Amino acid sequence: MTAFRKLWGMPVLLGVLTAIGLVAGLLGDGWWDLVSVAGLGVPVLVAAWHIARRA
Repeated sequence: MTAFRKLWGMPVLLGVLTAIGLVAGLLGDGWWDLVSVAGLGVPVLVAAWHIARRA
């Protein structure tokens, strides 16, 4: 189980965050907008961090 989590843990987490962000963006306004920004922003920030770290 540890090898599976080590390999797939972060991609699954980022996928779940993206799905939550998309659903929150469709559901409503107010605090849903904050959930949407966080859910869609975190995967983008993680990708940007990895790209910057690699360069």
